[in-house]
Amino acid sequence: MLALVAGALWAMLPAYVPNNVAVLAGGGRPIDGGRHFAGRRLLGDGKTWRGTAFGTLGGLALASLLNLLQPAATGLLGADLPTFPPLAALGLALGAMLGDIGASLLKRRLGRQRGAAVPGLDQLDFVIGALALVALLAPAWTLATFSLERLVVIVVATPLLHVATNAGAYLLGLKSEPW
Repeated sequence: MLALVAGALWAMLPAYVPNNVAVLAGGGRPIDGGRHFAGRRLLGDGKTWRGTAFGTLGGLALASLLNLLQPAATGLLGADLPTFPPLAALGLALGAMLGDIGASLLKRRLGRQRGAAVPGLDQLDFVIGALALVALLAPAWTLATFSLERLVVIVVATPLLHVATNAGAYLLGLKSEPW
């Protein structure tokens, strides 16, 4: 069981980190340029070019680091931990950012304000984006890496990790809401 959980979480680390990096490095010009559609902002001020770029770069950097650590971590954990080819790393990191941006677009269409909670969507938007883009960019790697068992672990563990890390960021003053 430990090997299954370790393998699932390891495989998703380059997708887990980008949104956190975006919070730290964000600010600047909003992606939507302040544009509105049907009386509402397309995305809002929270989705910026700088946050998206730095978030993606953070995920790519982490994937590179994990590739270096993989042999030792595999031995230490006794788990089959993947390495990240460039397109897989890009798919996970950029896909996580695009999933979050897509959720923001959906929230604005639903009339939700920036920071408003949408349970389920808030916790899994980046996972869906990451898995979709990595499947497009690196399909063979995706099929070899994400077994049904690993996907179940990801869907169960991610909301728990998301709530815990967001609460921590809120307590540290890095986020204005704890979700």
